[in-house]
Amino acid sequence: MIRSIIFDLDGTILNRNSSLYEFIVDQYERIIKKAKNIDKESYINRFIELDNRGYVWKDRVYQELIKEFDLQLDWNELLADYKNGFCKYARPFPNTFEILEKLKEQDYKLGMITNGFSDFQSSNIHALGIQKYFEVILISEVEGLRKPDPAIFLRAADLMKVLPEECVYVGDHPINDVTASKNAGMKGIWKEDTYYTDQFEYDGLVRDLLEIETIIEQWNCE
Repeated sequence: MIRSIIFDLDGTILNRNSSLYEFIVDQYERIIKKAKNIDKESYINRFIELDNRGYVWKDRVYQELIKEFDLQLDWNELLADYKNGFCKYARPFPNTFEILEKLKEQDYKLGMITNGFSDFQSSNIHALGIQKYFEVILISEVEGLRKPDPAIFLRAADLMKVLPEECVYVGDHPINDVTASKNAGMKGIWKEDTYYTDQFEYDGLVRDLLEIETIIEQWNCE
């Protein structure tokens, strides 16, 4: 019997791609183009490439951008602007609030596990306005554990007083989210991201968050 649904943040609830794009455009208009008249799309595309879907921290991204585009700017100031300003452009995926409401109404325990820095991820969660739905929110910097370590999944289950086999984890990353949660004894639902093309095992697949409800209902009827 499924009693708890645990979510990833970036790429699952937070539409990081569109949020990042909006932030980069804003920062370019406010800061970059005033420092040097460089091609906007070239700069944006290179930022996204260097960012590598969030797996490269922005200190390295900004240092490389300054070098490549010969910008007379301080990367520390750009990084501080990113840390403080990204949350203003945090955008959820469609039907985020609808599925969280539905699951709460059915008395599921909801949790979140996300890798990242505490202040940064907390500001995004608050900007999205979703913190009220979750009994437990684990951020890797605070916990001293990172996905795909099964221990962080087990910690979430323990805090919610449920067994791992009573939990479903929903995430977009094949290894860090789906495989890792399955290794912890949970069911893993993949929120499909066509960027990932390698084959891997998952218990369920959704393209829209609302599809989670139907999958869990089916599992609980088995």
